Amino acid sequence: MDDMTATPIAAAPTRPARAEWRETLWFLVRLAILFTLLRSFIFSPFVIPSESMLPRLYIGDYLVVSKFSYGFSRHSLPFSVPLIPGRILARLPERGDVAVFKAPPLDREDYIKRVIGLPGDTIQLRHGQIILNGVAVRQEPVEDFVIPASPNYGCAAPFAEQSFGKAYCRYRQYRETLPNGKSYAVLDRGTTAADDTELFTVPAGHVFMMGDNRDDSLDSRFPQIPGQGIGFVPVENLVGRAQFTFFSTDGSASWLLPWTWFSAARGDRIGKGF
Repeated sequence: MDDMTATPIAAAPTRPARAEWRETLWFLVRLAILFTLLRSFIFSPFVIPSESMLPRLYIGDYLVVSKFSYGFSRHSLPFSVPLIPGRILARLPERGDVAVFKAPPLDREDYIKRVIGLPGDTIQLRHGQIILNGVAVRQEPVEDFVIPASPNYGCAAPFAEQSFGKAYCRYRQYRETLPNGKSYAVLDRGTTAADDTELFTVPAGHVFMMGDNRDDSLDSRFPQIPGQGIGFVPVENLVGRAQFTFFSTDGSASWLLPWTWFSAARGDRIGKGF
């Protein structure tokens, strides 16, 4: 009987560690490019930092913003990198759109407001009511807006109240309807200097923006002074249109306590569209 000898099996060649690192790095680079393209030209997240768009938007709401709605400019890109000259595929917003834009005059911070006037429109406020192209925009009083006090929202004494041991804020609320049928709620905190304005004529290539929380919004009613007003907003500064809320938090969560992420979430706001 012949002797049976075992033939050794050659080991599979090992890949150099340097090659694996190169592949991993290239994968991360491609992932970053894809994320940048999606964020620049398709959709982008946006978090609400102020109360200027109450009652529709709360501090702590997280939105999806469509970047393609009004075309693309350098402000579509991260850090407003000047790679896009002017604006391409440009389209004007509709009156009543809720839009994110780079706030004049510095064009650095992202603001979110409602589009009230388009190029050529005349706008004036009289006793808190918008006069658009010479016609008063319909305003109807509705039930007061009540919002719970929370770690990321509180209110001044005239608007504060208590109920069953919990703190709330209460404001007068109106339903405003633009000529194109767009309807939304606005808040009124009483008579302020911004309730009566001069007559504005929106120049070509610009829009007139206002917050729904009319007495707590630095918007196009005020001249372009950093931290005091934005004046007319160039169409080129438009970043995108708000689409829906994908998350909302009352500010009580701690990053170090994961279970608080759920208790802080405002589930009734998630999925709300515009």
